[in-house]
Amino acid sequence: MPIRPVLARSSGPAPRKFRVLLKGMILAGVGVVAFLGANLTLLTFASPPQDTLISRQPPPGGTLVICGGGGIPDSVRDRFIELAGGRRARILVIPTAHLVEDDPAANTILDPWLDKGATSVELFHTRSHEQANDADFVRPLTHATGVWFGGGQQRLVTDAYLGTEVEKQLKALLERGGVIGGTSAGAAVMTRVMISRGRSKAEVSEGFDFFPGAVVDQHFLKRNRLNRLLSVLTDHPDLIGLGIDERTALVVNIRSQILNVVGDSFVVACMLDPEGRPSPRIQILKEGDEANLVQMKIAEDPSLAIAPALDVESR
Repeated sequence: MPIRPVLARSSGPAPRKFRVLLKGMILAGVGVVAFLGANLTLLTFASPPQDTLISRQPPPGGTLVICGGGGIPDSVRDRFIELAGGRRARILVIPTAHLVEDDPAANTILDPWLDKGATSVELFHTRSHEQANDADFVRPLTHATGVWFGGGQQRLVTDAYLGTEVEKQLKALLERGGVIGGTSAGAAVMTRVMISRGRSKAEVSEGFDFFPGAVVDQHFLKRNRLNRLLSVLTDHPDLIGLGIDERTALVVNIRSQILNVVGDSFVVACMLDPEGRPSPRIQILKEGDEANLVQMKIAEDPSLAIAPALDVESR
C-alpha cells in the first residue's frame, strides 16, 4: 500500500523544512509499511493542540534535558545550566560513554560548561562497579544540582552504573528537583528500554528509567531512524517513542509530564494506535513547542482531525 502522509495546517518555515526531510526518510525507509502491515495514517506537522499548551514556567520537580547529538547548541547548554541553578549550579559531567575519557586530558570537556558561566563543574567517571558503590566516590552526586552524560557508546555507561549506588543517587537528584541531561549515548540511557544499536531494526538493552513510559532515539532525522524507533514500539506498544534530531533537545519535567523543545531541529513523537491498529500516530515538535505527554498518549484527540491527504511536495 502507498504511504499517504497527511499534513495538518502549519505556519512558518520549519514544517516546510521538515517535509523535505520526511520525504527523504520515506523514500529511504519504505520497508516500514511492510513491517507495520498498514499505512502511515497520521502525520501532524504543527504545534500541539491548544489544549495541550501550558505555561513555560515548569512546576517543581526533576527535569531531563535530552539532546540528540551532533553538537550541543548554546541554547541547550544555557537551558541546562538554568535548570541546575544558574551560577549556583553544581554540575557533574559523566564522560563514561567514550573510551577516550579514561585519558587524563578528558578534563577539557568541562571547558564549554565553564565558558558558559557555571562555576562548579567537575568530572565524574569510573568503569568499576565496585567504585560506583563506594560512598566516597558517590558523595559528589549527593550535592549535585545537575548531571550531564556525554556521547559515545551507551552500553559503557550502563555497564558501569546500572544497579549501583550511582544510579540510586541520580534518581535521588531528580527527586529533589535537580536536572539530568545527556547527548547522543547520554540521551539513549534515559529510558528503561534503551536502544543500544542497530539500523532499521533496533537492539535494545536496559537503561536507567529516568523517563518512564518512553523510549528515546537520537540523531533521528540525520540518520533516518524512523524504522528503527518503530521496530521498538512494535515490541513495546505501551511506550511512546521520541526521536530527537541532532542539535536539538527535548526538555522533560518528569512530575508534570510536560515536554518542550530547544535547539535547531525537531523532535518526532511516535505512538502506536491505542485501538490496536498498527498505523502509528506521529506528532512533530519544534523549538518553542510544548506538549503534555499524558494527553499525547491517550486515544487520538478530536482536535487532531485528519486533514485531506496531500502530496508531500504540494505546499
